[in-house]
Amino acid sequence: MTHHVAILAYDGLCTFEFGCAVELFALERPELGVDWYSHAVCAAEPGPLRALGGFTVHAPYCLAALAAADTVVIPGWRDVAAAPPPALVEALQAAYARGARLCTICSGAFVLAHAGLLDGRRATTHWRYLDQLRGAFPAVTIDPQALYVADGPIVTSAGSAAGLDMLLHLVRSDFGAEVANRVAQRLVIPTHRDGDQAQLVARPLPAEDGNAIARLMDAVRENIRLGHTVASMARQARMGTRTFQRRFKDATGLPPLAWLTRERVALARQLLETRQALDIDAIADLAGLGSQASLRRHFRQQGLLPPARYRRRAPT
Repeated sequence: MTHHVAILAYDGLCTFEFGCAVELFALERPELGVDWYSHAVCAAEPGPLRALGGFTVHAPYCLAALAAADTVVIPGWRDVAAAPPPALVEALQAAYARGARLCTICSGAFVLAHAGLLDGRRATTHWRYLDQLRGAFPAVTIDPQALYVADGPIVTSAGSAAGLDMLLHLVRSDFGAEVANRVAQRLVIPTHRDGDQAQLVARPLPAEDGNAIARLMDAVRENIRLGHTVASMARQARMGTRTFQRRFKDATGLPPLAWLTRERVALARQLLETRQALDIDAIADLAGLGSQASLRRHFRQQGLLPPARYRRRAPT
């Protein structure tokens, strides 16, 4: 059956976050050859619903439509200090109770927190609001670094653009890596960023350094089977080793070898999902992880199923 997504609209609507959800789930994509999502834009409260930018939104559905949703997306919230309407809280609790997936972008995490649905779970939000979320809802385990956090049927994401990473994660979970990559290409955004990549880098890089790091990352991705080391990557970026390590982490939020491992695991996941004819040893080799044992170890360290089980459970 078609996966049905309810996208919430509310007074004081965060326009960018709302637009991201609509772009992902409301746009028809016949070129993908899959049973793409159906959607409903649902008013969280009586209108008119004013949106950031001075216009109003007419939502064709009300909260009752959440009863038919497989996924509910909360695109931000108007004020982290403002409690959501009781009717919205009740509708979200009912959706959760019957097994719907609940997803938030940026300050939308506060809505689920008010509903008690983040208690005992890992979650994140925009870095500006982390202290407010932690102080107001101490039962929530805050991940201050993550771009997005998936904890069971609840997925929370950081600032606005991180919402796109989270939404692509949903597409990847539902349809697999190949479909998610094609959607990312159409959006002209990176095909995959891990949820626990840092959301806030220490400081901006000079343009020439940023370009050097970006070129190095592209070159490593294109030759990921090679035996890259910190020293070899530093030479390729034309930097000293210590300078390279510092500037790479400033740019990406990760040390070079941690980033390299995540790129290799991401490629291995894609190959497991899309190349059924390849055995797991071949996938480990193509991803630069060397052996099936190494592949299993890195999957385990990233909280993934063992490769063979991952392949069986991957979307097709």
